Amino acid sequence: MIPKTEKDNENIEKAKTLQNRFWGEEYERMISGMLYNPLGPELIEGRSRARRLMAIFNAPLSLEVSPSQVVSREDVLRELFGHVGHGVYIEPPLFVDYGCNISIGSGFYANFHLTVLDCGLVSIGSNVMIGPNVNIITGEHETGIEARKAHKGLEFTGPILIGDDCWIGANVTILAGVTIGHGCSIGAGSVVKRDIQALSVAVGSPARVIRSA
Repeated sequence: MIPKTEKDNENIEKAKTLQNRFWGEEYERMISGMLYNPLGPELIEGRSRARRLMAIFNAPLSLEVSPSQVVSREDVLRELFGHVGHGVYIEPPLFVDYGCNISIGSGFYANFHLTVLDCGLVSIGSNVMIGPNVNIITGEHETGIEARKAHKGLEFTGPILIGDDCWIGANVTILAGVTIGHGCSIGAGSVVKRDIQALSVAVGSPARVIRSA
């Protein structure tokens, strides 16, 4: 991937439909896939807000879990994420960059230690299951040494899309710019660097399709 040179109006319009979002020049550059400064004031405030909510979500429950405590965690997700469907459950701990750039459908379940670095937009469909220790990473840095030196501290992103009815196995890493089509299964330990077509089973590092409908 390389950084874009112009703002992505489609992503900007998508972001405007999300809840709990903030706004600013660096935010628009960030979700557009352009080089951006993560120390922009709106981005610092956005990450600080996410960390406050993560601390609440990840706080230990009492030994006897009451229904109200479970509901409380779902309420935190609705305050943290850009969109949350019905019947969503995430085992803590959960780690995100901003939270507001994440959209998840109904019937979603994620096991322990889900990390979503949502500098770019992350869209996850309905009836998706995610195993433990999964990383969803939208951030990128330039691979050229001189480019990194010239743009010191700057980053860029690529959106991630996971379709309906997917299963993501334990210890999977999904990298920036990837689309995983509906009905896919991603084997444990896989690193997904490229798009996976719908109704496929993919495994390995990098993940390769071994079976498709």
